Amino acid sequence: MAGEKSKIVAALLAFFLGMLGIHKFYLGKTTAGIIMLICGTIGWLLLAIPPMIIGIIAFIEFIIYLVTPDDEFQRKYVEGDKSWF
Repeated sequence: MAGEKSKIVAALLAFFLGMLGIHKFYLGKTTAGIIMLICGTIGWLLLAIPPMIIGIIAFIEFIIYLVTPDDEFQRKYVEGDKSWF
């Protein structure tokens, strides 16, 4: 079983780097990895820039919301006018 791969690692790679096919390379599926890498890169460069920016903003806000104390969150983001970050 020297060639075993972790399904947890594969799942995490698919979740975080799936658009680039990194999980396919990890699993030894080089051709599929190259196809996903090329398609993902071209798609990202040509079509997905605005959605990616929105996704990055959403992720930053996700982190901020989690680490902001409850009372401050209510004051800033629920009761206040704070729309971004």
